[in-house]
Amino acid sequence: MLQSLTTSDLRSALEALRLIGDGLPAAEAFARRGVECLPRLVSSELTTLSVCNLETGHRSVVSDCPGAISRREIEAFDRHFHEHPLVHEHGCNPDAVTRRIGELVPESRFRSSALYNDYYRAIGIDHVMAVPIHVDRRMLVSFVFNRKRIGFSDRDRERLEVIRPHLGDLYRLGAREIDDDADSAGLTPREGEVLRWVSAGKTDKDIAAILAISPRTVHKHLQNVYEKLGVETRTAAAMRAASWCPAPGATSARGPAR
Repeated sequence: MLQSLTTSDLRSALEALRLIGDGLPAAEAFARRGVECLPRLVSSELTTLSVCNLETGHRSVVSDCPGAISRREIEAFDRHFHEHPLVHEHGCNPDAVTRRIGELVPESRFRSSALYNDYYRAIGIDHVMAVPIHVDRRMLVSFVFNRKRIGFSDRDRERLEVIRPHLGDLYRLGAREIDDDADSAGLTPREGEVLRWVSAGKTDKDIAAILAISPRTVHKHLQNVYEKLGVETRTAAAMRAASWCPAPGATSARGPAR
């Protein structure tokens, strides 16, 4: 596969990886950097970090175009969640690699589907390519590239595939950084998971859908988090989580970032 990539392609891919991973950012910063930097490597009219809960059939996204996907359109995607060719191909698949929808189903079949007409037509997208960076039994995390009219080439796919495993490593390391500090703070694994999504800006309702629990249970976990961290608000809790995984050059309770 790498035979079609030039030295310039590889340098561009490594530079994108460096920009995204510089300072080992926490989950929310990783998502923002990814959707900002990766379209410089492969052009995309709408780029997202998509987090799919395979148990609940719900997707949460961070987009490079805030507001481009409305609540109604998110609900439309969820209605067709298990019909999505990329979700079907990548979900629970530890060997998942970068794919385009056109590789999985004929274009005519895709355009005649309810998924296309209810969701992609509404947001003005014709071509989709997904880069799965983390897959387990419950969760599928992917960078997703979307275009109108012009499809993605083999070279586009290869430029992303060459750094896909490393993007996954960065995602897991950033999540683990918060998990380790949450454990040190006396939080349970579930409380740490809730805190991680709070730090990514998710509402109680969003977190409930992602974790397949009720909003009331999310609220209860948050109250425990506040008590253990000695804070009173979700903003303060998110700031504490951010301090565990600081930006380059910042300091935390553990000393200078390295």
